[in-house]
This record gives sequence, structure tokens and C-alpha cells, in this order.
Amino acid sequence: MESFDPTKSPAVDQVGIAERAARFVTRSIKGACKREGLEMVLGMIDLTTLEGADTPHRIAQLCHKAAHLHDAIPGLPAAAAVCVYPPLVRFARAQLGAKSTIRIASVATSFPSGQASLQQKLEESRFAVSEGADEIDMVLSRGRFLSGDYEYVFDEISAVKEACGKARLKVILETGELGTLDHVRRATDLAIHAGADFIKTSTGKISPAATLPVTLVMLLAIRDYHFRSGRMVGMKPAGGISNAKLALHYLIMVKETLGPAWLSKEWFRFGASSLANDVLMQIARLETGHYQAARYFSKD
Repeated sequence: MESFDPTKSPAVDQVGIAERAARFVTRSIKGACKREGLEMVLGMIDLTTLEGADTPHRIAQLCHKAAHLHDAIPGLPAAAAVCVYPPLVRFARAQLGAKSTIRIASVATSFPSGQASLQQKLEESRFAVSEGADEIDMVLSRGRFLSGDYEYVFDEISAVKEACGKARLKVILETGELGTLDHVRRATDLAIHAGADFIKTSTGKISPAATLPVTLVMLLAIRDYHFRSGRMVGMKPAGGISNAKLALHYLIMVKETLGPAWLSKEWFRFGASSLANDVLMQIARLETGHYQAARYFSKD
């Protein structure tokens, strides 16, 4: 990993960010472009279940929906990934099958609090990978970060990245607990330099979760890093994105900030399981000319 001084992260123009983010929601996409955008959103969704009551039956339902979002409309993409706790990774892998293009993501490092020893975090990450996880979603140690212990946070991310082996590492900042956009920018820069493959806004367990201004700050950090290094880093807003219109605004923001190369599931994801059904309802309306009732789309 390259050397990095997080205290030198640029300050964020909060007024400018708010104004720029607000402009994205004034854009309108219609016709064939809208249909293309909606299908793109579907293929970028990580369907997630992260509850204490999760069972193999629940995971089986999730995996089936990921592969068959709505068979009544042919040609729709599958979801990008399913995200589960480490003990359920092996079962999810078996449900999807060896030939599936759907990734298995697993939260690790004492999700969602991150309050565990480094050794525990490394063991959990290695376990999830050994069970078949393609991606590890780790949580930033927010207490350490907010205390200014940047070296510890950097080294922890680097160690988890190494423990992931070939699996991709997403670092969850939990931006709702970071307090300011300056902290969001600094945490993003730190995670990227420590080796993160993806930056993720939130665990989905606290509010506020993803917002357009927060995501824009993170996208700008990714852009600046790419300009300097040539390495692409992915982005995943998670939580609070529940309707298709807002998801399309996110895609516009990504394209205009990072460029079309990021408009793929390899580099952009939505962590919003409830989003899938609203997108499906919008596609069905374009297909049939009228809305279908929510009961026609499976919740799981």
C-alpha cells in the first residue's frame, strides 16, 4: 500500500456539494433510455438479508429472487450479488450453483459495530472467504477514526484486505456516524489508500444512510485517486434508496462524476433490497402501459 497522510485530505465545500447534488434530481430520463437505466439498476443491486433471525430458508428465497427477479418479463438481468452473514455463505453458494454469475458477499469484521479485536476481524474475514464469499464488506472502526487514530484504521483495513485473498474488499464507512462531509472525504481517502476495492456508505442499520451529497463526496475522492494512480475503485451507496427515480439520479451522478466506465456492476452497486421491486414495477409499466400491484412481486 502507498503512504498516505489523511490529514491532507482536501476540505469539502459543503454548499457547493449540496448545490451540485440537488441538480442531479432535476434530470429526467424517458423512453428507451429510461428502460435501459432501470435494467442497469437491477443488475447493480446487492440483495441483502442481515438479520439475527436469518435461516437457510430465508437465504434460499433470497438467492432464488436474485436469479429470477421477475420471470414474467423475459430478458431481465439477475441481481449483482446476495449479501449474507458468514455462517450462511456456504449455503448461499450451494443455492446459486457453481455456474451462477451472482456474487456472494458477506459482511465481516464484527458487522455492524466493528467493535472487535483485529484478530477476530481477520478470522471472520478468512472464514467467510473459505466458505465461498467473493466479496467481503468490512466496517470502518469509526471510534478509532473519530479519535484521530488514522494509522490504526489504515493498518486494519490493509490487514483485512490481505486476509481477503482474491475476494474483493468493500469498506463500509457508516457515514451517518462520521458527522461531517470533511470526515467522509478523509475516511474515503484513507480506505482507498489502504487497499479498498469498493467504498460503501452505510451498513443500513442506522439513519441517515446513503444520500446524494455524501455519495458525491465519495465519488469525487474516487475520481481524484483514479487521476493520480490509474486504479479504479468501486462505489456502493447503501440504505435509503428505495425508488427507481432516485436510483436513476444516482446513475446520472456516477456517469457525470466518474464517467461511463463505472456504470457496471463491477464498479457500482446499490445496497437496497427494497429498491428491486420498485424498479420492477416501473419496468412492468413501460412493458404493459399500466402499473402492477405490489403483490405481484415477491418481497424475498
